[in-house]
Formats: sequence, C-alpha cells, structure tokens
Amino acid sequence: MSTIVLLAILAAMVLWVIGAYNGLIALKNQVLNAWKQIDVQLKRRHDLIPNLVNTVKGAMDFERSTLEAVITARNKAVSASGVKDTARAEGELTQALGRLFALTEAYPELKANQNVLQLQEELTSTENKVGFARQLYNDVATQYNTRQATFPTLLIAGLAKATPAELWEIEDAAERAVPRVDLSLNKPAP
Repeated sequence: MSTIVLLAILAAMVLWVIGAYNGLIALKNQVLNAWKQIDVQLKRRHDLIPNLVNTVKGAMDFERSTLEAVITARNKAVSASGVKDTARAEGELTQALGRLFALTEAYPELKANQNVLQLQEELTSTENKVGFARQLYNDVATQYNTRQATFPTLLIAGLAKATPAELWEIEDAAERAVPRVDLSLNKPAP
C-alpha cells in the first residue's frame, strides 16, 4: 500500500513539474509574441515617416534641421534592439515627430494638403496601436516574471531557461510629463 501512495505522490510531482514547465514556456512564447506585435507596429511607423518627410520637404525648406532630426531619430529607432534601447529611441522619435507636426501647423499649404493629413492620421493611428501593443507586452511580461519568481514555480524556472523579461518603460521626462491644457475663455488681450 505504501508503494502505491509513494507512486501516486511521485506521479503528482511529475505532473506538477510538467505543468509548471509548460506554463513557463507558454508565457515565454506570449512575451515573444507580444514583442513581435510591437515590432510590427513600429515597422509600420518607421515606414510612414519617410513618406511624411518627403511630402512636407518642399514646403519646409528652411526647416531642414527639423526634418533631419526626424530622419536621424527614425534611423536610431530602426536600428535599436532590446526593450530598453527601443523604448529610448522611440521616445526620441516621438519628440521629433511632435516638433514636425507642430511646424506643419505654421504652413497653411501643408495644413490643407490631403497627403500630409492622411499620413498624420495614419501615424496617429499607428501610435495608438503601438500603445496598446506595449500595454499587452508589459502585462504578459509581468505575468511571466511573476510566475517564474514565485514559489514553487521558481524551482522549475531554471529548467525552462526562464529569465525575467524587460518591461517597456518611459524614460524620457518630456514623454512622461502631463500636457497642460487651458480651456478657459479668459485669454489675455494682445
């Protein structure tokens, strides 16, 4: 009888190890998939930027430094690798694009140009998709990190070659800052 109990306990332990191992592998794959979803949206963003720069280039000749800053930031973002490096490069690109969008407001011919408006809309839509993809990535990465760090699954983490996934964090203070909006009707007279 004791042999049967011992075998049952051993079988339960083996099943638990298999389940814990498979659970870690599944979460690891979900983290990789979530990162690839970010990558897909970032590629779309990177592909749209040269079209926007070429569209506004003629009208903004004397704003060449802004256009060059956008292209430089894009190139850094394209070559970035890893979560931290990519987050930093994408933050710089977002700032450069913000300056470009602000400048296009000063050019009436650009504000009325359908190509510019469409590209801006596509970039804005892509930015939203990137935001959702980053949120999903962080959610899955946190779940993966928690699972591999909690007992008793941490006993299997080495066997599953589980290492903590980096989270996507905002490092740039300007990106973290809350925008100020003044909707008051009390505007100072010129």
